[in-house]
Amino acid sequence: MSDLLEHRGYLGSVLYSDADEIFHGRLEFIRDLVTYEGADARSLKRSFCEAVDDYLEMCRSEGREPDLPLKGSFNVRPGRELHRRAMLYARREGISLNAVVTHALRRMLGGQGTGA
Repeated sequence: MSDLLEHRGYLGSVLYSDADEIFHGRLEFIRDLVTYEGADARSLKRSFCEAVDDYLEMCRSEGREPDLPLKGSFNVRPGRELHRRAMLYARREGISLNAVVTHALRRMLGGQGTGA
């Protein structure tokens, strides 16, 4: 079971409102607000796919780039001491702090992934 839908690289939440007796969600990991709803799982998924397609079409017609989810960069705030230790490790190893964080994430999450 998943609480995320995926279409054309976009991810959407799956929520249920007991008060309204409706499934609903929004595109996740983008700045623009795009929502959808459905009476059941099938209609929610259809509404989600339509919302993604409509969003991409709207951006195209407005001549702007659509927001892309999970672009491959994020800010990390590990605290002063951990930041210091990571930077010293990177310096000793002759690699970037970004490489240290990427390596640590790959070890923690498994797999190689893509990107730097």
